[in-house]
Amino acid sequence: MMSESNEKVQLPAKPSKDSRTLMTQLIFPLDTNHHDTMFGGKLMEYMDKVAAISAMRHARMRVVTASTDSLDFLAPIHVGEVIEVEAFVTWTRRSSMEIYVSVNSENLYTGSRKTTVTAFFTFVALDENGKPAEISKVFPESELERQLHASAPARHELRKARKSDRTSKA
Repeated sequence: MMSESNEKVQLPAKPSKDSRTLMTQLIFPLDTNHHDTMFGGKLMEYMDKVAAISAMRHARMRVVTASTDSLDFLAPIHVGEVIEVEAFVTWTRRSSMEIYVSVNSENLYTGSRKTTVTAFFTFVALDENGKPAEISKVFPESELERQLHASAPARHELRKARKSDRTSKA
């Protein structure tokens, strides 16, 4: 956006909490493999959807997944358990956003809860022509948001190095 004086208009920053998205699912036999634990690919689909909603809430425009990293499966999810998939924007650049996604499972009979998966997704906001579009900066408020925001530039550099390494080998 340009003003009449050709100065760039600064978009107002938004808090991480405004992008927070939560999805709850009960895990059925069709969601699981032959070990009666949830298919990793099915869980990744849920995570990508929740991350996309979080990114759209922040950008208020179309977004696409640019990368997924640090996808760590910490514990299995069993038939009959409930999962909560939560996401929020941790850090932004001009048109890209890093989204932290965590999955917690709960045994509804015992009340036992555990973190089962965590990951970082990167999304890019797109304008009406499908080109990267400028987005608002994000600012953290909670302790977790501050920790993830502070460590995001290092993850960004690792993503850049990984991408550069792959393109140089092509």
